[in-house]
Amino acid sequence: MNPNQLLSRNQIFFLFVGFILVYLVGLFIPLMENDSAQHATMAMRMANSGNFLEIYKGDNPYLDKPHLHFWLAALSMKFFGISHIAYRIPAILCLFLAAFSVKKIADLLYKNENLSYTASLIFLASQTIILSAHDVRTDAVLTGFIALSVWQFLAFIKTQKINNVVLAGLFTALAFSSKGLMAIVIIGFSVFSYLLYSREWLKFFNLKIIFAALSFGVGILPILYAYYHQFGNEGVEFILFNQSVNRLQAKGFEQNSPDYSFFFHTLLWAFLPFSIAFYTGVFERTKNLIKVRFQKVEGVEFLTLGGFWLVMLVFSFSKFKLPHYLNGLIPILSVFTASYIFEIFEKNQWKKARVFWVIQLVVISISLVGVLMLTYYFTGIHEVILFVVGLFFVGTLLLYIFKKENMVRRWVWVSLLFAITINIFLNSQFYPVLTQYQGGLKMAQYFEKNQLSTQNLFMPKDYEIWSFDFYTQQNTPRKEVSLLKKGDRVLVYENDLQNITQPYEILHQEKHFKITKLSLKFLNPKTRNEKLKKLYLLEILN
Repeated sequence: MNPNQLLSRNQIFFLFVGFILVYLVGLFIPLMENDSAQHATMAMRMANSGNFLEIYKGDNPYLDKPHLHFWLAALSMKFFGISHIAYRIPAILCLFLAAFSVKKIADLLYKNENLSYTASLIFLASQTIILSAHDVRTDAVLTGFIALSVWQFLAFIKTQKINNVVLAGLFTALAFSSKGLMAIVIIGFSVFSYLLYSREWLKFFNLKIIFAALSFGVGILPILYAYYHQFGNEGVEFILFNQSVNRLQAKGFEQNSPDYSFFFHTLLWAFLPFSIAFYTGVFERTKNLIKVRFQKVEGVEFLTLGGFWLVMLVFSFSKFKLPHYLNGLIPILSVFTASYIFEIFEKNQWKKARVFWVIQLVVISISLVGVLMLTYYFTGIHEVILFVVGLFFVGTLLLYIFKKENMVRRWVWVSLLFAITINIFLNSQFYPVLTQYQGGLKMAQYFEKNQLSTQNLFMPKDYEIWSFDFYTQQNTPRKEVSLLKKGDRVLVYENDLQNITQPYEILHQEKHFKITKLSLKFLNPKTRNEKLKKLYLLEILN
């Protein structure tokens, strides 16, 4: 191996193949409640009706997230048919585009191909990114277009080419069309941080930037028109201003986390397996910048570090916080982390590398023990072939843990192998079994197996069993239970049975658990039944 390379070409190829396998296996996991199944149902409605200008959540107009994610998913379903695989295809393609863009951003900032490939692999290894590829919401599409936009803006600053600035504006428009102003905040702060440190203001603010503004304006026209068509001026005002402000102020949302450190500690799991290295790098480089009073130093960039601090500070003051809000930031964190690891590698900082290595061994050991316990107590061996593939990666992982090798190389290589190993297990063994505890999914499978009609079938008002709707490929009407009449069938959870005052017959029942809120009692087979609810299919008799 070239002594200047952290990873050999063969290792890079092997790792990319491993991560592609992880993401492809994730395509086949049944959809999880709530958001992923909900969004899939909304996109399915578009695909079935052909109405792409109006967006509905159940029976209600949906004035919230922009349309692009739903449009792409609906088009995929039009082409490939209604399935969770088709729903996920645009998200995975956008994440692969993001991985490619991460490499290009790193190329422009560091001019080191080995570092660039490492950054791309770190992005694909990030736990929150892998999760977003199968628990698909708007964030995968958002992340892809944010990464593309930052790459093109950076390329424009360095080359002054018109095509780069036009694409930068267009990709910013597509990112905005995925989740609103949040996208512009991440892109804007990243580019601003680069300019602040590099002092290349005139390379950005010149007449050519008008092309970015024009392409952005043209790019958001379809979204603005769709909002106007369905909601009038209120819709346009909402997406241009109110949507992001409402989330910052928790207006219309339950204030779920007043904790200002929420996103900082969330990154500890979201950016595994490199979160500790990332935070160490942030601390060291921030300290060094303060020490030199932010004077420009040759070979140092501020896009990634500045972008991180500015975005995190703004997001932390939001009164409505969710972990996946960080996903759009992961591309620049990946570039930052790769550059910090290469700094350790090139400066032969073995003591520091040894600390990271020991921490990673602890994480790997705990995780492998956890996988063994989950296999024994919860999943069994669900997919034999993929279980064998997982064992192959475990064997490779153990082989390199004990192999004599440069400390930094071994740490990075084993960490990336670990991410592949764990997620092959999660995507092929754990999540497919876990999703079978969703009552809506199981009820839909019961309908399909017995070829039951969904005519005269209802859910109570405000019920959100989206997995049932998606897998029966229809929007089940919601109805006040007092209005149910003889011959009607209704899906109802056991805690709402007392609301059914008419005589009824139980036709079928399924066990149900809200799988996004795991607990030890649920995972333990001895106490699992305590945590399970029942979903009933009833027929009204009078």
